[in-house]
Order: sequence, then C-alpha cells, then structure tokens
Amino acid sequence: MKRILLSLALGAAALSAPAQAQEPIRIGVIQTLSGPGAVLGQQARDGLQLAVRHLGGRMGGREVQVIVVDDELKPDVAVQRVQALIDRDKVDFVVGPIFSNVLQAIHQPVVSSQRAFLISANAGPSSYAGRGCHENFFVTSYQNDQVHEVLGAYAQRQGMQKVFLMTPNYQAGRDAMAGFKRHFRGQVVDEVYVPLNTLDFSSELARIGSSGANGMFTFMPGGMGVNLVRQYSQAGLTQRVPFLSAFTVDESTLPAQQDAAVGMIAGMTWAPNMDNPQNKKFVADYEAAFGSVPGSYAMQAYDAAMLIDSAVRATNGNLSNRDAVRAALRKADFVSLRGRFRFANNHYPIQDFYTVRAAKRADGKFQTEIVERIFENYTDVYAAQCQMRW
Repeated sequence: MKRILLSLALGAAALSAPAQAQEPIRIGVIQTLSGPGAVLGQQARDGLQLAVRHLGGRMGGREVQVIVVDDELKPDVAVQRVQALIDRDKVDFVVGPIFSNVLQAIHQPVVSSQRAFLISANAGPSSYAGRGCHENFFVTSYQNDQVHEVLGAYAQRQGMQKVFLMTPNYQAGRDAMAGFKRHFRGQVVDEVYVPLNTLDFSSELARIGSSGANGMFTFMPGGMGVNLVRQYSQAGLTQRVPFLSAFTVDESTLPAQQDAAVGMIAGMTWAPNMDNPQNKKFVADYEAAFGSVPGSYAMQAYDAAMLIDSAVRATNGNLSNRDAVRAALRKADFVSLRGRFRFANNHYPIQDFYTVRAAKRADGKFQTEIVERIFENYTDVYAAQCQMRW
C-alpha cells in the first residue's frame, strides 16, 4: 500500500511545550493517485500540503502530520485504507476524495467513527446534501449538480435549442445530467452514459455528429477528458457543435489537451486568474513549488486545510470536544481563495459560480479564466431537505 507521512512542523520548537501541544494534529488525505484519475488526486494532495506549508506546519500551536494514501479509484480499497487512517493512524480529520463513488464507500466508516471529521475537498454528491446530510461531514467544493447547472443556464442564455449530453456512468455523472437540465429548457437530443475510465469515444463522437445538436455538454474528468477533447477536435466537431463541460477542461487536463481545448467553455467557482491577494499568492507559490498551474482540485484542498486550521485555532488546539470543533467548522472562519464562502445548513458551501474559458497564457502555459458570474451566493437545491439546523 502506498502511504506517505509528512510531518510539516518545526519539531524543535515543540520541545518545551506542554504534552497536549506536542501531540500532532493528524490529517489523513485519501485521493486517487494512480491510474487515469491520478492527476486530479495529485493536485488535491499538493494543494493541501501547500496550505500546511503556508501555516508553518502548525495549527493552533500544534504540529501537523499529513498522512497520504491512494484509493486507486477502488471503493473497496478506499474503505480498507480509510479504516487504517482511523484505527491505526488515529487521524483527527480525513480529507478527500476526488470521486463520488469512493466518497460513498468511505462516508459511513468515517462519520460514524466518533473520532474523525470527513471533509470532502471535491466530491459533493446529492446523497449527502439533503436527507442524508451528517453533522460530521463537510464539503469545501460544491454540490455536484451546481457546476453543471452553470452550463445549463449558460446554454439557455446562448439560445441553444438542442443539446447532446454525455457523462460517465456513476453517481457524479447522474448528478451532472440532473444539474445541467435544471436550468436548460431546450431539447436534449440524447443522453449517453459511458463506463468510468472510457478512453475511446469514436462511437459517441459519431452519434454527436449526426444528432443535429447545436451544443454538447459533458462531464469527463481526468484522462477521460484529455482523450475526449483531443478526439473531439480531431473529429472536426469543435466549430460545429460547441463543447460545454464541467471538470473536463481545467488545469489538470489542459497541459495534455493544450490548443485543442482553447476557447472551450466550462463552469466553476474559481479560476487561477481570480483577482484577490490570497489567490495570487496561492497560484504563484503553487506554480513555484510544483511546476504547474493549480486547478480547482488544488484550490479546494487548500481551503479544506484552512478550514481545519480555523477550527483548531477556535478551539485552542483542543479537539477532544467534538461539539466545539463542529461548531468551529460551521463558522468557516477563514479567507477562501475564491472569495466569499460560508456553509449552508447541510455543510455544503454557499458561493458564487462562473463560466470560465480555456486560454493560453503569454508564457505558453494553459489555464481557465473567469468569463462571467452565473449564480451569486448560490445554495444547492437539496439543502432544504437536510434536517440539520444550527
């Protein structure tokens, strides 16, 4: 099993501190670090580690240990490894994962552990946003539907009459379909679900080309998105059927997609060119440390670390009172890289959403850039079904 423990504090400074202060804050990070989705998990891992570095390796006066494990995009493997994080490593927080099917596997073992809080820095399925909400589960990304809703609203604004939809066949893909259709009033000419980790889209591209659609919406993360964009461009569809996507054309895939993706429209809560001081520092430091442009996966994991830090500071480093830690997490008393950020009653964010466009920078690197705000202070539609009130 691949397991990496990182102690990111100045250990000598703790020698004269009380015993409680010497006990480290342990954060378990479970991400997809192998296979086609590895680039996404690597961004999340690196974003969280950068946040801990920015904090000087300490939260609330206590050393921070980050323990990283690979879920291999296998739910059964994820359960084994998250159980080890809780039982063997005694982590205080679990951060991750990328994929919703993995989150669904690890959710119950973590939230019922009475030891660790689960913070999803990416996956935000509808199953935990409504009636399935839980007091020990927080999300620093979005509810899955919301980013897709941006593209449905955009397609409606653009007057698209017929749209072809295509996503992977798992929970996040189904949420994507539902999200897009929530604000789109035109005709859906076809809905296609492909197996997770599909890399050859030749038959689907033929269907798109003959469908009569004047727009195509997709959610195809990681290596799937790299191949789809390349093949879409090679098939000559880019100009004929505008390509709208979520988590398909972003900083994790653009280094491989390059010019084939330039100009394509996506949706997100943030982009590297967002104009605020904390984001400018984050982007510059991330690029210097890791040699690539950070994407939303890195941003959301960075914010997850800052959320944890806010709770540790608010409780003076004492995590034994779980009610106090939970109350501090709910306050979200940190400065998010995306600007305004607070939690709804279901512990999913209330935030702004934008269309973004893939662009090539003057230095030759690729990134997404803000186009326009589509939703402001947006709460997901499932929050009203959540029974938590605080």
